[in-house]
Parts: sequence; C-alpha cells; structure tokens
Amino acid sequence: MKQFAVYRNIRKGAVIMGLSISLFALMMASVIGSLLVIIFSFKLWIIISLFLFNGALYAGLLNSACLSFTLRSRLPRTISNKKSNFLNNEDQF
Repeated sequence: MKQFAVYRNIRKGAVIMGLSISLFALMMASVIGSLLVIIFSFKLWIIISLFLFNGALYAGLLNSACLSFTLRSRLPRTISNKKSNFLNNEDQF
C-alpha cells in the first residue's frame, strides 16, 4: 500500500522555483519581454545582456523572498487568553 507523508508547510503559501506567485509572475513577464526583444532585435550583445539581466533579476527576487520570510516573526511575543478590549470597563467601576 502506498503511504503519503503529511505536508506540514501548508501555511507558507505556494512557491514556484523558490518564488511566491506574484514574484514568479514578475519573473515570467521579464522573460517574455526579453524573448520579444531578442526576436525583434537579434544582436549578440543584446542576447547576452538580457540573459545577465534575467539571471540577476531571478537572484535578486530569490534573495528578497528569502529575506522577507526571515525578517518577519511568525508568532507574537506574548500569547494570552485575555480579551483584546481597548475599553477598560473594569477600571471605570
């Protein structure tokens, strides 16, 4: 019988090639734009510069995606069962 492992990282969000959906869409828009530029102006230095640009963009987006997850805290500093009520009714009586 086939066994399936439990996927515990469901709350982290969808990731494609290490990027979130919005960053992946930005990367694909850049790749498609680069392909259009290559098709309409076929020069060697343009092709090389676009490959370098897309590689640098991917590395930058991947690095920024990793930094944004490590800088944010997942849990609050304190956990309490007390109701979050800004009206202090107990102090008035």
